[in-house]
Amino acid sequence: MRATIKDVAKKSGVSIATVSRAFNQCQKVDRQTRERILAVAGSLKYSPSAAARSLSTRRTETIALLLPDLFGEFFSEIIRGVDEAVQGRGYHLVVSSSHNDRTEIAAALHTMRGRVDGLIVMSPNIDAETLNANLPLSLPVVLLNCQVDDDSFDALNIDNFQGSLEMVRHLIGHGHARIAIIKGNETNVDANERLRGYHAALAEAGLPRTPSYEVEGDFSEASGFSAVENLLRIGQRPTAIFASNDSMAIGALSALRAQGISVPSDIAMGSFDDIPVAKYLKPSLTTVSVNIHHLGKVAVARLLDALDQRRGHARSRTHLSTALVIRESCGCSSRQM
Repeated sequence: MRATIKDVAKKSGVSIATVSRAFNQCQKVDRQTRERILAVAGSLKYSPSAAARSLSTRRTETIALLLPDLFGEFFSEIIRGVDEAVQGRGYHLVVSSSHNDRTEIAAALHTMRGRVDGLIVMSPNIDAETLNANLPLSLPVVLLNCQVDDDSFDALNIDNFQGSLEMVRHLIGHGHARIAIIKGNETNVDANERLRGYHAALAEAGLPRTPSYEVEGDFSEASGFSAVENLLRIGQRPTAIFASNDSMAIGALSALRAQGISVPSDIAMGSFDDIPVAKYLKPSLTTVSVNIHHLGKVAVARLLDALDQRRGHARSRTHLSTALVIRESCGCSSRQM
């Protein structure tokens, strides 16, 4: 028969409550007693019920991560960073995808009530009303790149505007006046900020906006491929392309290669995110580095601080800086700015 907490208590010569405190690392149990209890539990092959422990400690030791999508290296890196940080603190990770639908977001949030100790949310369509309606006020929440005007949530945002501005400035500084942009979805906060940075760089240099150089994309490789096909139909094609993320840049490079157009000698290419594969492409991709893996770790650190400190935790809204990584696709030497 499977050993119970009563068996461990009896063999250890302590109460059931003391066994429970030992497993929950309560300071009321001295080190020698705790070691004896754990040794007995090991000999009996006893392990505490996770459900029972959560009832006694009011913690599930589980963190949830809600993402708009699970496809692509960007989200894989977010998950990897969060998972490493969560495991390092003895927590488990639950990952869910909302697919950007508000009904699905609300359902996912509601499902997590009482099942997780904290929540990290990355969703372009989340709002304070949906969060407040579906989550208890006591649940720590960290928002990643969400456009939520509510100071009751911790928020981490990539400085998309500045990163985009610096990338387009770099292309202009190397003689490009006809620079196209492959945009992201117009409802996406990141995409809009990167477009705003592109416009600001053009205005700063006294270059006009050219509507035909602003082509639609949805952050996928396929949309990057299609965008370049559209750009090549323009009479005066651009000399440089800024893709709003690396996945679209990968599709764009493929489309240019298919048409026999050389990068960077015929058309230069810049992008955003610096996913792991970017430096291994041919040509290697000049991009704005976000340090995605680190972003996930920072989110976990903020969340666990809120869990540990509770009322003592000071919520904040933080912008994370980016770095321009120069590689082959823009025609310059490899370096980081």
